[in-house]
Amino acid sequence: MLATAALIGADARVPTMVLQRAPLGRRGSYLATGLNVLQCLGWSIFELVVIATAAGALSNRLFGFHAIWVWKLVFGAVALAMALLGPIGFVRTFVRKVGVWAVLASIAYLAWWILAHGHLHATWHQGGHRGSFWLGVDLVIALTVSWIPLVADYTRFSTTRRAAFWGAGLGYLLPTLFQFGFGAILVLSHPAIDGPTAVLTTVAAGGVGSVLALLALTVDETDEAFANVYSTAVSLQNWFPRASQRALITGVAVLATAVALALDLTRYQQFLLLLGAFFVPLFGVLLADWLRNGLHYEPEDVFQAPAFRPGMVLAWLVGFSLYEWIAQTQELGFWSRFLGDLHPPHGGIGASLPGFAAAFGLALLLGEVERLVVGRPLAVRD
Repeated sequence: MLATAALIGADARVPTMVLQRAPLGRRGSYLATGLNVLQCLGWSIFELVVIATAAGALSNRLFGFHAIWVWKLVFGAVALAMALLGPIGFVRTFVRKVGVWAVLASIAYLAWWILAHGHLHATWHQGGHRGSFWLGVDLVIALTVSWIPLVADYTRFSTTRRAAFWGAGLGYLLPTLFQFGFGAILVLSHPAIDGPTAVLTTVAAGGVGSVLALLALTVDETDEAFANVYSTAVSLQNWFPRASQRALITGVAVLATAVALALDLTRYQQFLLLLGAFFVPLFGVLLADWLRNGLHYEPEDVFQAPAFRPGMVLAWLVGFSLYEWIAQTQELGFWSRFLGDLHPPHGGIGASLPGFAAAFGLALLLGEVERLVVGRPLAVRD
């Protein structure tokens, strides 16, 4: 899903939220923009908290200096500086020269460290934890799909559609296999771990080698803060196209840092499911519309889109509702309670696949109805 979204972005050469004008309409894309701004801002805050916690544990180990609030300010400033470079400048200045080598070294070291401290033999032979396989599937898909509303912000600079597809697909798949696989070993080996910051506390207690492990974790997360700050600003430009991108980036970084200083947003399972409920069906609608458009969007499909395409928005909302009904995120007050009273199914195949299939299938159907009835997309114009 992520690789295909990357390909669509490379083909259209516009940021993701601008791309959403094609299936949803110009004003319809504003709803997706608002949701993406909220999720990117939330991830920015989360990443700053995690990075600062790792840096605080590292400095406390080396110098007896904890002061997580100082590290939140430091890495808020680092995220701001990186975001101001933009994707191309960030890749040329940081990723190629430092980031890729630091991440490869951190992956190698963390793999050794986790296996050495992970009680692998005991974990392999212990029984199950009576967890839900399909809840795990939904969480993995939600975390991956949370990048779909950002991916075209970067793949619009790709040389070809093929490069965007394989670069984003394999570039996300391989590190994710490592992060989820070795992370599972670490968590299962240390039952006291109950959240992201608890992982860092556990690592910090792991002896002399924990210094390098914490350094690796700090480096590993820095690029995530950059991506979320930059994409929040780029998404806002779909609302405010005349606004200065640098001013928006600065405002987003300052806001994310301020909230990170005040809150610790680290309990996020329900947050992930809510992201899945919004963005899995949204991708289904985008994919259906793109396929019906001949696997290509012309500039006029995006920049001369109607104000609103009610059929596509309806398909998105149906997929969202089905996902919410199955997953029961309990995050939307009255709406969640209402869905809970409708006897949601237990078991099955999770929420992601049904939510995607409903939105994708309905978008294809309504798109065909539009073509047969009116000969063009059913739209509300200004």
